[in-house]
Amino acid sequence: MGWSAAGTPTCSWMKSGVAPPQHASSLVELGSCSALSTTRLKPTIKCSLQTPSAALHLPKQSPPYHKHLTTPSPPATRQTKQKNNSQVADKPSPPHNWNILQKAAAMALDAAENALVLHERQHPLPKTADPQVQIAGNFAPVLEQPVQHSLPVTGKIPACVQGVYLRNGANPLHQPVAGHHLFDGDGMIHAVQFKNGSASYACRFTETHRLTQERALGRPVFPKAIGELHGHSGIARLLLFYARGIFGLVDHKKGMGVANAGLVYFNNHLLAMSEDDLPYHVRITSSGDLKTAGRYNFDGQLKCPMIAHPKVDPVTRELFALSYDVVQKPYLRYFCFSPDGTKSPDVEIPLAEPTMMHDFGITENYVVIPDQQVVFKLLEMIRGGSPVVYEKNKVSRFGILDKNAKDASGMKWIEVPDCFCFHLWNTWEEPESDEVVVVGSCMTPADSIFNESEESLNSVLSEIRLNLKTGKSTCRPIGSEAKQVNLEAGMVNRNKLGRKTQYAYLALAEPWPKVSGFAKVDLSTGEMKKYIYGEQKYGGEPLFLPRSPDTEREDDGYILAFVHDEKEWKSELQIVNAMNLQLEASVELPSRVPYGFHGTFVSSKELENQA
Repeated sequence: MGWSAAGTPTCSWMKSGVAPPQHASSLVELGSCSALSTTRLKPTIKCSLQTPSAALHLPKQSPPYHKHLTTPSPPATRQTKQKNNSQVADKPSPPHNWNILQKAAAMALDAAENALVLHERQHPLPKTADPQVQIAGNFAPVLEQPVQHSLPVTGKIPACVQGVYLRNGANPLHQPVAGHHLFDGDGMIHAVQFKNGSASYACRFTETHRLTQERALGRPVFPKAIGELHGHSGIARLLLFYARGIFGLVDHKKGMGVANAGLVYFNNHLLAMSEDDLPYHVRITSSGDLKTAGRYNFDGQLKCPMIAHPKVDPVTRELFALSYDVVQKPYLRYFCFSPDGTKSPDVEIPLAEPTMMHDFGITENYVVIPDQQVVFKLLEMIRGGSPVVYEKNKVSRFGILDKNAKDASGMKWIEVPDCFCFHLWNTWEEPESDEVVVVGSCMTPADSIFNESEESLNSVLSEIRLNLKTGKSTCRPIGSEAKQVNLEAGMVNRNKLGRKTQYAYLALAEPWPKVSGFAKVDLSTGEMKKYIYGEQKYGGEPLFLPRSPDTEREDDGYILAFVHDEKEWKSELQIVNAMNLQLEASVELPSRVPYGFHGTFVSSKELENQA
């Protein structure tokens, strides 16, 4: 993403150059730097990643446009050569060490892929795989930004806010050549460092093996798990990819993940994660910049991917995690790490089929594992469909397992029919009633994020009670049914994770999928207090930062959130008092921050011991 002389956003890897209208309401109207169109799009798509409507056709165009993102610069100097991984030559050349056979194989495979792309463009894309919908408006990617210090601040940054706020997100390095889902983008971390009332900003790609190989090749070659792997063309893409691997043109053995979803700071390491790979260790420099140290396997102990939402117990400082496999058994493993990073043996959890496990919960004594109705069926690709399937005949259930279990023999499964929680906000024990309480947002239709649906998406904050004595469950919405809104992405006070909490801070996903503000919800009474970011302002996940680890009031702290003004096309970081929901400070950011995923805060004290 660059800027024109007039100050309007342009897309350096997208040829449309369409600037966002001043009074736009839909994703496409919002200046969809259209990945695959050279003309302004008509405002026919509503603001949704899944709202039903006629699917768009990919415009016909020449073979894949192999061009990297470039750094912002005046139009006259746009064609700058590569420096510091931020700028690239216009036409990348093949790796110099390829032999004649490899060069011939590359040409043949490229020709086969181009033919596949041309064939795909004769068919409509569902909106869940259409880049014109998925990465339009402020979902569109941006460039890396080196550190900029002493940013303008309105109001006063609270004295306790000392450290770095970081948020992960999907930010494709290359223009999509076919289907693309929002979750498919390369990982980019946005970081705001606070020092003595001053703020700095930087954003950097997480340098995954996937990204570095595609950067060297100058094009996307790794298959996109959600946007591309559908039907027979998805199978063809997999075969092309592994054929490139056979000839040594790419290397998938070092990981295929994008590290774009979760962030956790554990044992002095900042880890960026997506469930398709090992975590990546990212260092925060003294200046507030970010540098990828590499794929992180906990000193050789971790040999399988780790999901994007591991949990750090605030009392024991242990890290708990899951790993799922979509191809072979065991489909699910559970493990944990001691505070010094020593890994426990894997606990293999028997499942009948591979199931999506994006999140789970911990209590003081247990881990709480959802086994829900969104499953993986790779054979569906042979039948022409998506491998991500809603299994209507399956009954959702939650498994409760002792944190220190050596095997799964003590796992207790409790059914919770018609329940799909993409995220769990907190879980805790209530011994007096023999219950484990789960607080999550129940999403319907369960697979609407991945597969186009005729139903509008609802994400209802719910309380699920699992009775360990009777094996029965109850599930109820939290709050008045008449006042229900979509609540998705957020957290509780991290010092209370796994223990009973009064409050949760959750994104108001209205109008879906954009976030107009956040809600502070009293989980016992259902009372909901809303904070709205502002007119035509939208953000993402709210992060709750406690004032101190030992503060008595659970809500004594601040909410941090990136906010984008879709009218002015500017971004800021808002800091809101969590007790009274009053804006304390706003940090003006030097570049646009796209809507993203999950974040964390690393205190200045924690940074002193960073690995």
